[in-house]
Amino acid sequence: MIVALIDSGLGLLPTAAWLRTLRPELDLLLLNDPDGAPWGPKPEQWVIDRVLDTARLALDEGAEVIVLPCNTASVTALEQVRAMVGPNLPVIGTVPAIKPAAAACRTIAVWATAATTASAYQADLITRFGGDAQVTGVACHGLADAIDRGDLATIGTAIADAAARTPVGTEGIVLGCTHYPLVLDDILATLPPGMRVFDSAEAVAGQTLRRLDALGKAANGSGSVRVIASGRPGRLPSAAAAFESGRLLGASTGDHQALPTT
Repeated sequence: MIVALIDSGLGLLPTAAWLRTLRPELDLLLLNDPDGAPWGPKPEQWVIDRVLDTARLALDEGAEVIVLPCNTASVTALEQVRAMVGPNLPVIGTVPAIKPAAAACRTIAVWATAATTASAYQADLITRFGGDAQVTGVACHGLADAIDRGDLATIGTAIADAAARTPVGTEGIVLGCTHYPLVLDDILATLPPGMRVFDSAEAVAGQTLRRLDALGKAANGSGSVRVIASGRPGRLPSAAAAFESGRLLGASTGDHQALPTT
């Protein structure tokens, strides 16, 4: 069974790695978009068209489940993708883990891109799911771009800057960009002891498997990982090898090229 994951850059890696860990026999189809990345600053209709075109390609490649492990794609094009593929093919979106964080913490900071932090989308999520928690948005300037480049020095600087602007006394951090779990260890090393961090990658992978199992089909496969980059057969960018998730997926056997390790 083929599960397709769609994102402009490396944000699909954490969810894909969880799927590989939880169900290693699944065939994963990773569709990124180096030609069009990043999607966040692009006009809404441009993003919708790009995501729909990528979803059509996933269907042509035999995908039986589609995952959008990308906040921009989910908020902009999730319903359009679901309408296009119909009710019989699961499409799973991604939402930042504000609700579980608010249930566990009195004070929360949502770390996200500058565009997401300023968006009506995030404000609506905070209103809907923030409960009684005090929620602050913290824009992580340049962090997602640095992750896509594998630029470890800039990653460290961006994390330190976000940590410095996180209000004193914050009990929980919500990772509001799907790139950020790739540097979770670096984030944890920067935060005060005891501060909790919430991300959605494992939950999205779990929901994907539940929807897959509900299809009643044999969820078997060869455990392959294939990459399609902006519509062309390709490989993950070399920057992926800077992160554990990228190395895990690159080491998987299949008909893709092996991910470089240096």
